[in-house]
Order: sequence, then structure tokens, then C-alpha cells
Amino acid sequence: MNIDTLMLMRDEIFLTAIILLMLIGEILLPIAKKKWLIHIGLLLFLIYTIQSFFPQKTGELFGGSYQTYPLVHFFKAILAVGVLAILLQSVEWIEEELLPYDFTAEFFILLFSSLLGLNFMMSAGDFLMFYLGLELSTMPIIALAAFEFFNRKSIEAGVKFIMLASVSSAILLFGVSLIYATTGSIYFDVIKTNMALPLMEIIGLVMIFAGIGFKISLVPFHFWTADVYEGAPTVISNYLSVISKGAAVFVLMTLLFVTFSTFGAHWDYILYGIAILTMFIGNLFAIRQKNMKRFLAFSSIAQAGFILLALLSHDKMGVQAIVFFLLIYIFSNVAAFGVVHIISLKAHTENMDDYNGLYSTNPRLSWVLMLALFSLAGIPPIAGFFAKFFLYAAAASKGYYILVFIAVINVTISLYYYLLPVRAAFLRRSENPIPKIHTDIYSKISFVAIVIGLLVLGLYSGVFEYISQISNIF
Repeated sequence: MNIDTLMLMRDEIFLTAIILLMLIGEILLPIAKKKWLIHIGLLLFLIYTIQSFFPQKTGELFGGSYQTYPLVHFFKAILAVGVLAILLQSVEWIEEELLPYDFTAEFFILLFSSLLGLNFMMSAGDFLMFYLGLELSTMPIIALAAFEFFNRKSIEAGVKFIMLASVSSAILLFGVSLIYATTGSIYFDVIKTNMALPLMEIIGLVMIFAGIGFKISLVPFHFWTADVYEGAPTVISNYLSVISKGAAVFVLMTLLFVTFSTFGAHWDYILYGIAILTMFIGNLFAIRQKNMKRFLAFSSIAQAGFILLALLSHDKMGVQAIVFFLLIYIFSNVAAFGVVHIISLKAHTENMDDYNGLYSTNPRLSWVLMLALFSLAGIPPIAGFFAKFFLYAAAASKGYYILVFIAVINVTISLYYYLLPVRAAFLRRSENPIPKIHTDIYSKISFVAIVIGLLVLGLYSGVFEYISQISNIF
């Protein structure tokens, strides 16, 4: 193995190096200078994010267990941007909540380890690499969900997450064992050619879908979502809602479109029903929420239902729609959770009613929240409108007009509840509104970049055209 071949894993090698450097910094820096770890972690990850946009060769390692190609490399870069935005929003929280307990390095190491696992999971060429990446991405996030050990809800979120994650992992592994028993291989390429669809394979595929559906929060695998999002630190809820979910959707797309493509006629019916249930349950339960983190949790469940529309197309158009939607979804949700995080940190409230009169004291945060929610709702000309349009187009191209109509009904429902926080911030008055919040420079950079992205990505067609060029994964 020469250096050129090894550099196919450039992203993973770089992340591993950052993790080791953070560990060395934790050991060598005295307690009085541990604050430098925040700036070191940000700087190193910024460099990683920039290098992730440099071209990468197509190839494979370890006998095909690890694969890389332009689409997966591009999506890794998208996830890096999302994590960087979350880190920028997290600086004040780290300084106030983690630095006094000397947990700064642990936070960065766990978060980067989870992203490393997601990268391996997306580049997997067999189920062994896939499962190792899945577990490497999940275990650090379980620890981070319970990171606020002084908060009972955070500990509860970690316990619930690890219990349900272990069950979903066991189900997925049993499904993999059934596939191996019938096809004689764990390699995706071999499985694709050996699929004969006996009953055992169908059961195995359903179990694998259930395991991945847990990470995406598809109905009926969604029960953990609201409780974990509410109890976990807001930055971790943000990570779960966009980064972890985005990677899981990408993996599900490649498995269904490529490895299990012969199963298409069967899983179409499953996806059709789950899409309807996920959209309706996510939207209807979101209406009832007053806690903003639970509100955004059910919103993310509903968004997962919309994603399934494009999965039904199982063609290049569906790939384009899913990747573009995930790009916009990451920008939108990171912005919404970012505002909730800042308000929770500074004003110590997550109740939607406390947002009354927010615009009178914090107009900039109110505008960011409004743009993010409008994008999630799919209101033009914000990028979220075009992202949802491509999902509808992908489903309609295969004749799923009734499903598209149902999706439009759900968009109408979502428009109602997405307007609730906007109404509270802009139209309602309060005698004691949230005081003016002063954000640090890192959060301001994050919000400015996200707002520009939401306004530009919907109107600039170059990004979608590039995604179209690299979307041929069949």
C-alpha cells in the first residue's frame, strides 16, 4: 500500500490526527491554559473542513471494505461544514459549562470520533465496515447526550439513548446475519449479485431497515427522539438532528439504490406507508409542543418522512434530490437549533411562550429563526422550497401523485406550526421579553454564513448541477 492509495482515506486520517492532537493537548496543557483547547480544536477542524473540499480520487481499500467516490466525498464535506457551524455556536457553552469541569478536550474528542465513525459508515463497502462505523458514531454521542452530568434530564437522555440504540443495533446485526446466511458474503457488491429474495432475505432487509430507521427517526422507530433531544445539550441535539441523521439517510439511500436494488418492488410499499406515517405523526405532534427542542425534534421526524419521497424513485433523480435536500436541511436545522441554543444558554428558557416579543429585544436572532423555519417549511424563495420541490419531482417522476398530494397536505400542516415561533417572536408582545442577548463572534460568523447559504443555495443552480454530475452511483 503506497501513500497515494492510503490518501484515499484522507478525511479519516486527518480526523484521527486531530483527535490525537486534542488528546496530547489535554495531557500537556496546564489547567490554567485549557481554554486554548477550544481555539485549537476550532482551528484544526477548520483546516479539516477546507481540505475536505479538495478533489479526491475514486478507489477502494482493504479488499473493497472501504470505498470512496465523488458523491460520498462531497457529502463528507457537507457534514464537515455542518459540524463546523455547530462548533462555532458551541464556544460560549463550552466556556461556561464544560471548561470549569475540565471537559473541553473530551467534548472535541467524542464529537470528532463520532464524525469519524460516520465517515467510515458512508464509505463502507461491506457490512463489517458499516457496523464498525455505526458503533463508532453512536457510542460517543451517547456519552455526549449525558454530558451535562449535573442535569437529570441529560443523564436520562443518555440512558434512554443507549438502551434503544443497543436494541436497534441488535436488530440490525441479526438482519445482517440473515443476509450473510443466504448470500454467503458481507460485501455489498457480492450481495447485490447473489440476491434471490427468499423469505429469510426479506426479513433480513426489514431488520436492517429498522436499524437504520432508528438513526433517521422514521416512524415507528422515532420514540426516543423527542426525549433525547430535550434532555441532551442543545448542541448535541443539533448534531443528532442533522449530522447523524444526514449520514444515516445517505447510507440508506446507497443500500436501497445499489446493494438491494433488486428488492425495489417490495420495499416501495414499505417506504410508501412509512413516509405517510412519518410525515403525519411528526407534523401533528409538533403542533402540540411548547418546548422548542421537542418542537424541532418532531419537525425533524416529519422532514425524514419527506426524504422518503425521493427514495421511492430509486434513480439518479432521487439521489440528486436527497443530497440537495440534506444540504439545505443541514443549514436550516443548524440555524434553528443555534438560535434555540443561544436563548437557552443566555436566558435559560426553551419554552415557546417565552419567545413572545423576541423581535423587540433580539431582532437579529428573530430574523435568523424566521429564515430557518421558513426554509424548513419550504417557503420560496428560501432554499428549502427548492429542496422540497426536487423531492416532489422525484416521487412524481415515478407516478406517486397521491403521495405527493399527501406530502403537500403535510407541508400545509407544517407551515402552521412553523409559524407559531415566528408569530411569538414578531407579533406577540410581552411585558418581560427575553433580554437582549450578546452573542460571541463565533456564533455571529456561523449565523451569517448559514443565512447567506439559505438565501444563495436556492437561487444558485451551480451546486445542484454539481450534485447532478456526481450522482451516478448505480
